[in-house]
Amino acid sequence: MTRHGADQDVRDRRIDEREQSGTVGSPAVWPELIETARAYRIATDYHDWHGRRVEVPVETLIAVLAGFGVDASTPASCRDALRELTDRQFRALPPCVVVRQLPERAGHAAQATAVPRVTVHAPPGSPPVLWIALEDGGRRYDVALLSSTPTERRGLTAYTFALPIALPIGWHTLFARIGGEVKQTSLAVAPHRLTTPTRRRAWGYTLQLHSVRSRRSWGMGDLGDLAELAAIAGHDLGAGFLVVNPLHGSSGVPPVDPSPYLPATRRYPDPIHLRIESVPEYAYVPTEVREQIDQIGAELRKRDLSDDLIDRDDVWEGKALALRLLYSTPRTAGRSAAYRAYLAREGRALRLHATWLTLAQLYGGNSAAWPETLRRPDTDAVAQFAELQQAEIDFHCWLQWLLDEQLAAVRTACAHAGMPYGVFHDLAVGAQADGADTWADLDVYARGVTVGAPADEFNQLGQDWSSRPWRPDRLAETGYLPYRQMLAGVLRHADGVRMDHVMALFRLWWVPAGAKASQGTYVYYDHEELLAVLTLEAHRSGALVIGEDLGTVEPWVREALADRGIFGTNVLWFERDADGSPHPPGRWRENCLAAVTTHDLPPTAALLSGAHLQLRDRLGLLARPLHEEKEADRANVQAWIDLLRGCGLLRAGAGEQETIEALHRFLAWTPARLIGVYLPDAVGDVRPHNLPGTSGEVYPNWRLPLADSGGRPVLLDELAAHPRVRSLARVLRALA
Repeated sequence: MTRHGADQDVRDRRIDEREQSGTVGSPAVWPELIETARAYRIATDYHDWHGRRVEVPVETLIAVLAGFGVDASTPASCRDALRELTDRQFRALPPCVVVRQLPERAGHAAQATAVPRVTVHAPPGSPPVLWIALEDGGRRYDVALLSSTPTERRGLTAYTFALPIALPIGWHTLFARIGGEVKQTSLAVAPHRLTTPTRRRAWGYTLQLHSVRSRRSWGMGDLGDLAELAAIAGHDLGAGFLVVNPLHGSSGVPPVDPSPYLPATRRYPDPIHLRIESVPEYAYVPTEVREQIDQIGAELRKRDLSDDLIDRDDVWEGKALALRLLYSTPRTAGRSAAYRAYLAREGRALRLHATWLTLAQLYGGNSAAWPETLRRPDTDAVAQFAELQQAEIDFHCWLQWLLDEQLAAVRTACAHAGMPYGVFHDLAVGAQADGADTWADLDVYARGVTVGAPADEFNQLGQDWSSRPWRPDRLAETGYLPYRQMLAGVLRHADGVRMDHVMALFRLWWVPAGAKASQGTYVYYDHEELLAVLTLEAHRSGALVIGEDLGTVEPWVREALADRGIFGTNVLWFERDADGSPHPPGRWRENCLAAVTTHDLPPTAALLSGAHLQLRDRLGLLARPLHEEKEADRANVQAWIDLLRGCGLLRAGAGEQETIEALHRFLAWTPARLIGVYLPDAVGDVRPHNLPGTSGEVYPNWRLPLADSGGRPVLLDELAAHPRVRSLARVLRALA
């Protein structure tokens, strides 16, 4: 077991070296501002996607520090902030202690040098007494004092203790008796690394559930459709897994944001995904009630046969009415007992979420615009509201119970279909700035900033994702509770999780309110502790973790992920050298999800034809003239075609479908354990389902139903017999 410190020290040195390598800031920047920013691990410069060094403007540094609650507007205020930060570092116990087990084969020498340590600050004299309360109720008193060193702060002494090496994986509590007072803090013990499943290589579909409709859908894909897709993909087509978009919850208040990557909550799923007819109470409602429900469904099902955009507001309006009718149906004694057990398991967090949804129905989905007394969950006004709205709050709790059941059914369907890897749920990088999660844990989130990304090749104006970031300091002070609850929720009925923008565990691009996406800077997080908590929760769930590590990612980051058994993501179009040469099969990683494209890129048919550039040019999303973009794009595509031909995978004169199949056959030549097939590619869809950098008024992101190359809707019922789907499946079915 080792304390995560060595890698963090290396990371700190790299930041220091980078900032000392040139001029940091302009003459208008006062040294105290730079020192304060660095103390809070805020980058004062960075390198853009062209490799050019960019200095962060003074205004950005001041605004980002304000997100930490720090006034950095003058040299004096910066000095005050630094003194306050130093005082916090000399608290009695750390806000949270996170350790990692030693490798199984670690020798005695390694154990001696990697003993996990914790430092306690206390008055000199009699050393503190430490002990550990284990999660299972046991106690450990073998916490040994190693050394004591006087500090320069308030006459305190730093007492360093060695923690026991053989602590079990889990969440424990560390106690310290200092004089006559007892302090405590959370102690997390994470596995050294996640165990890589000893299963065969497999391929599977990556998909956006809302787009996958069947003749039983109520206007958009649902969990019943997902279970059906598992059976079709596993039994008929030989797929080994499904990767589904985030199913996180929205506010339910129209207009609902269609993006699955900007939810109101990441902790609980959205009831819009429920299959109404799969709710057990549907079988027992009175005939006239069932007829009313069926009529609602019949009207919404008419949309499944059209190419109209998916209208979540209409779908939710119909489903909400049907669900309220089902909620009024008496439950059996057994189901009542199961519901009570679910409520007990979820506890206060679920009730808070249901309270927020009830408030949102009255005041809107932006909690910052609510009456002042309702903007925090811990006020008397909220408690009084919850007392008066018990029935409505219970309705929202009941919806989450139904989702819990139907999500479990999807996982079971994957297992019954013989899928060796099952279902992977996607975890968005953030939630709405004033949604359910930020309301429930208000003080853990930074204010006055949002999360985004600097400019890159495919998003040359940068991105602002409109979500608020966690404050690293406040998150640690909670013992990472919001992070733990989020992970436990998404992993409960998943065989694995895909972490969107896994770099968020290392650094996030903070954009000050009102600024352009390009006017932000990076804020660094304690990735050692965040990775440890992630592997701990995944270990408990027996889940595999895939990190979406695309874009500008330093090699040491991928090494850190691999060291913990976390899979990476390889997307074909990005797998190339600096000169544009594609990576041959042997250059690809083994422990990764390899794919030709993703939901944030155009479908492969559009990339091959260049249609995506015409669209992006029309919408003003290109930073270079269209002819330059076309030239660069053609060169990239041609390089891959040349490689495919050189490998004997593609004949001269091959068409679009044949080229797409050759690209996937190439993936099968790589050592990648998991090969993802973007479902729109399987049917020949040419429309981007998401165009980063655009709003709903500009482009219908996340509202397109699955369609073929001619724009005709493709229903789930047709997939097993679809010629293109079957042909591509044959290419991959022989995967060893």
